Amino acid sequence: MTSTRPDDKVGEFNISANAAAPPRVGEQIQRLRNERKLTLDDLSHAAGVSKSMLSEIERDKANPTIAVAWRLTNALGISLDQLFAQQKPAEAIRVAGPHDIRTLSGDNGGYQLRVGGPIELAGKFEWYELTLQACAALRSNAHEPGTREHLTVLNGTIEVDASNATRRLKFGETARYAADESHSISNVGRSEAKALLVVIHG
Repeated sequence: MTSTRPDDKVGEFNISANAAAPPRVGEQIQRLRNERKLTLDDLSHAAGVSKSMLSEIERDKANPTIAVAWRLTNALGISLDQLFAQQKPAEAIRVAGPHDIRTLSGDNGGYQLRVGGPIELAGKFEWYELTLQACAALRSNAHEPGTREHLTVLNGTIEVDASNATRRLKFGETARYAADESHSISNVGRSEAKALLVVIHG
């Protein structure tokens, strides 16, 4: 009978298992820390993780346990899922289907805003498909100082009231106006109107 040495079994196991390496999250943690303008000491104290361990993790010299990763992500204000999602390779083209687009409605269904921009740009640069029913209006309070809106009519007749001025727009026309004071967008036609609304925050 042929005997098998223990180290032969270890060799067979290492070759056949071909286990995937654990995710290298150090670079992501360092990037998130720098984005938040935190020093190693800051994050170490906030997460309750030693500075030497954190340094090893950021240099991908060590992989954190789930408990350590949880403390770090909690201190950075993200979830574990978000941290590990960073490991996925970026898609060359990201496609959002109809069910991925958030929709906001108001004025008892008088208007509908389909949110075209990604959530990470919210508060900086946003764009919407605005649908207004006949005689409906989207009235907005002042946004942050320096905010401007750009409205292009895709269908119907729309009236914009901003900066103590009123302009009526038809298909293909674009209005650009300050949105850091109260303003409104109204459908003055007898049928549904649509527009592309771009908001650039100040």
